[in-house]
Amino acid sequence: MFIMNLMETKTNKIKVLNIVGARPNFMKIAPIHRLMQASKKIEPVLLHTGQHYDQKMSKVFFDDLEMPEPQIYLGIGSGSHAEQTGKIMMELEKVMLELQPDLILVVGDVNSTLAASLVASKLHIPVAHVEAGLRSFDRSMPEEINRIVTDSVADMLFVTEESGEQNLLSEGVSKDKIFFVGNVMIDSLLHFQKKARNSKILQQLNLERRSYALVTLHRPSNVDSPESMAKILRAFEKIEKKIKIVFPIHPRTKKMIEQLDLGKRINLNQNFIMVDPLGYLDFLCLMENATFLLTDSGGIQEETTVLGIPCITMRENTERPVTVDKGTNVIVGMDTEKIIAESFKILSGTFKKGQIPPLWDGNTAERIVDLILDS
Repeated sequence: MFIMNLMETKTNKIKVLNIVGARPNFMKIAPIHRLMQASKKIEPVLLHTGQHYDQKMSKVFFDDLEMPEPQIYLGIGSGSHAEQTGKIMMELEKVMLELQPDLILVVGDVNSTLAASLVASKLHIPVAHVEAGLRSFDRSMPEEINRIVTDSVADMLFVTEESGEQNLLSEGVSKDKIFFVGNVMIDSLLHFQKKARNSKILQQLNLERRSYALVTLHRPSNVDSPESMAKILRAFEKIEKKIKIVFPIHPRTKKMIEQLDLGKRINLNQNFIMVDPLGYLDFLCLMENATFLLTDSGGIQEETTVLGIPCITMRENTERPVTVDKGTNVIVGMDTEKIIAESFKILSGTFKKGQIPPLWDGNTAERIVDLILDS
């Protein structure tokens, strides 16, 4: 554990412990932490559990998002869900007992989110959950368990879309704990969109605007299964005959490709471009200039909706239904023919048009900070 020298001074400020652990958290916490730093009434402390810990999955995102170095770094690292969650809880308890924060703020649905919420609730420290109420209704997803448990102990639940509020009310959460604030991830996208356009990633990969499809793939249910990987690769092999496919490969996915001995098969596809994980700005540039995305990520469904870029989600469900109902997202599962058909529909110009959901306007962090100050 690494803790910077935090002077224990008596102030009237609200001490908020902002907790991140994995890459999806960083884009959500950045605009909130930035506004809290500017406030005269809040003393924010940034803690990184180290759930994602290497340069390409963590540090480069802090740099791109102009986030300060975390005041507390736990250095937890990898492990099974139980091992990782347990380690985080043990270290976080020490930190919370020492700092005595007035509020714990967690984002998203990773193991760090769950661990922090449980520790804080047992220490009777209020918990604010950003991105509350999202449900896939698929309890085989570890993230779904994290969401449900976190929301059950949270005191302030900040929701991104109408379904989140409906889900929480149906689970018996008191309406006075629920706040529809919009999507803070979109705050980061809109804030850094202009800066991302200065990225040189297109030139580095020898790509033209709208000349490629962009892929992200990392969920264990997809990449750990030889059957699922085979279905996805069959689809990609058809699609790459029509358009280049750019694939920034997640460490987990790379490991499974090696274990399943799929490297040679992938290399036979001339229009398939595999690259190392990218920072936030480079990836945002690639996303904004892509013809469409193929993904199993939750956040990308939201970002493509705001950018107006077609998104094909290779999952059986989504916890973000507004991206399908209003946005540019379509769910295809692991159906090879559906993946191909929807891709070709985009290439023929017959894919649906979307619209931006309510309050996805770049001002969500401001609403969250105002509500914390008013609580």
